[in-house]
This record gives sequence, structure tokens and C-alpha cells, in this order.
Amino acid sequence: MPSMKVLHQDRFKGEIKMQVEVADDLWHLYNILTPGDLLFASTYRREEAKSDKIRAERGEKKRMTLGIRLEKVEFGEFDNRLRLLGVIEEGPQDVGSHHTLLMEEGEVLSVIKQQWKPSQLERVRRSVEDSKKPSVVFIALDDDEATVAVLRQFGVKRMADISAGGHGKMYETKEEGDYFGEVIAKAKQAHSPGVPIIVLGPGFAKETLMSKGREKEPEMFSKAFLYHTGQSGMTGIQELMKRGMGAEALKDSRVAEETELVEKLLEAVGTDGLATYGPKEVREAVKAGAVELLLILDSLVREGDIEAMMRSVEDSRGRVTIVSELHEGGKKLESLGGIAALLRYKLT
Repeated sequence: MPSMKVLHQDRFKGEIKMQVEVADDLWHLYNILTPGDLLFASTYRREEAKSDKIRAERGEKKRMTLGIRLEKVEFGEFDNRLRLLGVIEEGPQDVGSHHTLLMEEGEVLSVIKQQWKPSQLERVRRSVEDSKKPSVVFIALDDDEATVAVLRQFGVKRMADISAGGHGKMYETKEEGDYFGEVIAKAKQAHSPGVPIIVLGPGFAKETLMSKGREKEPEMFSKAFLYHTGQSGMTGIQELMKRGMGAEALKDSRVAEETELVEKLLEAVGTDGLATYGPKEVREAVKAGAVELLLILDSLVREGDIEAMMRSVEDSRGRVTIVSELHEGGKKLESLGGIAALLRYKLT
């Protein structure tokens, strides 16, 4: 798998130049960027209108490099784009005007900060590391319906739902057996070489799919794993991930790691063990130096004294894990107030 490339670092200027290579990198950038950053990227903007024409015609859009002072970041989870809104500070024209840089796969961005926080530098390092890890293609099915989904760093994304024959007009005229062919075709669209496939669900449909897959797409199904789950669809996938099982690739994934840590925390909370949650309680544990592992929902990282708490935990040799709010583990952490900790000892 490709990784987010760090093309250049200038510690003196506080500049890191990065190339976005996979959709997941956008999620990392979203968490790295803060209002006030100076960003340079190649972008399109209309040429300035000639003064004698007085806006009689709009100038053509031209490719140019602009430096904008960031005001706002918007993450489009579904169109794989990051919108960076700000005011042009450097460039061939329109200095002082508003402009939006659109970041997508393939784009290069230079980020200049007055000060890089340790958590932001850690995020850059992690994005380079994580994206080297393989993704996973899930096929969750039963006799009636199949779901093809892919594991991304920021969660599991549903790619397609396929109904078996006799369910809906699309399949009425098809002969029996095309259901599995259709599922394999959809999985192939989501698949890339070397990426493992996990086939899961209740009943025997998964075994049939495995044998047909090995027959039709031997290369793709050479790295396929079979798991029994109580349900199919996205529910089955979440069930498998919660169980902490999965192929080697799944165990290595960031989402599985985060989900497992949240489950470990919930278990400790449930048995009145070495854990605490909620902003006030966690803050007290951090002050006491009792935090072994701090779990924080990524949407909270920008808030108030969270950064100071994270640094404090690291200073007392604890670990900090930022959990994405876009998967099951993140949702559970959110219900605990978005911040929780595993402790070294009980606080009286």
C-alpha cells in the first residue's frame, strides 16, 4: 500500500511538505491542520479581470501556487476531499482575498506552523507508518444478501450491497448462482494486489463463495480468510472486529487496535477495575500521575487543555492513543464522554 510521503522537512522554518497518496491521509491532515497555519499548494483561480473591461468577462481559471492563512478545515468523508478555507497571503494575485484549497489524492501540500505540537508530529509519523499497513476487503454474506466493505484507517466503509436471486427486479431473470459471481465482481473492484480478503457470515453461503472465488479469481482469493459470525452485513463485520479476531492484516490495523483498547477499557470499567472515564475523573487521574493509557476521541484533541493532559501523561511515561470517532470503538468512547484512561493503581 502507498504511504503518505513526507517530501521535505525544514525544522528551522517549521515546514513539512507532504503528498496525499491515499484517502486516509486526508483524515490525518484534517487532524494535523489548525487555523493560523500557512499552507502552500497548487490550485486553480480565475485570472484577474483587466481593469479596462470592468468585469465584462470573467478571466479563465489558471493553475497557480498560492499561500493561504488557514481559517477553517472541512473533511468530506464521502467525496474523499479536504476543503481548506482561508485568505491568500502569498501568490501572483488576489492577496487578501478568500480562497479554498481542495486536497485530494495526489495533491502536494506544504504546511508551515509557528510551533508543531508533539501530537501533530506523531500524527505525521503515524500516517506514514499506518498507510504502509495493508487494508482489508470484507465480504459479509448469508443466503440472501452480501455486503462488500473495505477497512480504512478511519473506519470501515461500505462499498456495495448485493441481493441474492429472486430479491428485486435486478436478479429475477438471472439464473441461480449469479449471486456469488456478482459478489466476487464487486469485491474485485474494491480489491488491490496483496490485500487480504475476509469472508464472514452465518450459515454455508460463505463456504460456497470461497470455493467459487478460488475458482474464478484464484490470485485474489489466495489470501482469503473465513470466519463464522452470528450475523452478516456491517453488523457481522463489527462483530468480528469486536471479537478482536481477524487475519494478521486485521490485527495490524489501526481500527482493530483502537477497538480492542476501548473494549479492554469497558471490561475494566465493568469489573470496577483499573479504569476511569469522563473529563473530570480523567483529569484527576492525570494530575495524580496514575494514567497508564489515555484514550481520547480525535474530535476532542483540539479542545482546551487536552493537549496539556496528553503531554502530562507522556511525561509520566504513560501512553496516549487518539481514537477515531468514525468506527464502533470511537462511538463507545464517545458515550463515555470521549475521554477515558486505564490506570496504574486505584485512586482513593
